[in-house]
Amino acid sequence: MSVRRGRAFKNRSGRVRAGLVGPVLYARSRALTAALATLIGTALVAAWAAHWLQEQPRFDHTARIVVVTLAPLFAASTIGAGLYTWSDELDRTAVRRWWPLRTAQPAVLTAFAAVLLALAVPGHPEAYGAPAMVRNLLGTTGLALAAAALLGARLSWLPVLVYTGAAFLSAPSQPSYPSHSPQESGSAATVAAWLVEPGPSALAWVVAAALYAGGAALHSGRGARRAERL
Repeated sequence: MSVRRGRAFKNRSGRVRAGLVGPVLYARSRALTAALATLIGTALVAAWAAHWLQEQPRFDHTARIVVVTLAPLFAASTIGAGLYTWSDELDRTAVRRWWPLRTAQPAVLTAFAAVLLALAVPGHPEAYGAPAMVRNLLGTTGLALAAAALLGARLSWLPVLVYTGAAFLSAPSQPSYPSHSPQESGSAATVAAWLVEPGPSALAWVVAAALYAGGAALHSGRGARRAERL
């Protein structure tokens, strides 16, 4: 094997291209394959659960609030946990700038999960369909990114779980959707419980987008907090 300009090349019998060494090592250090598999599995379970709920005669499409809150929870936790790396010391001593990768990795995984989860809840977009699913994924992922920067990637799921549980338990038992009341759409309750709002709620979208932007900016600038070594 020879080395040329910092890149490794195999001998003539080798099949691996040198340009793939860096991306492959990065993907392995972040367990991206496992993250992608988990996101696919989450989407499949969400699709099954959404279909099963709609098949029950005692439920209508608003019962999918369970799916559009829990599926983003699992997806965001997966994306946050994928920010952990075993080579943290090596990464921090590298001469390359890491913020582009810190921005790209969660963005690509979030976009991938958004497409899968949107397809899991077809129909009824006015309440708990694809728009609500994508919005909730953005907001919860933003929480996970911020938590990874402040608490560490291994604990990034904790704030997402706490907020999701609180918002789900505080949701009205018999909601009336969609709501276009200016007073309700601009209330503090909508801001606090954006996760359980119907898809067309503009204020809930603003909150979710702000959470993702803030979390992504925080993680891009600081990276995941270093894990304490025992």
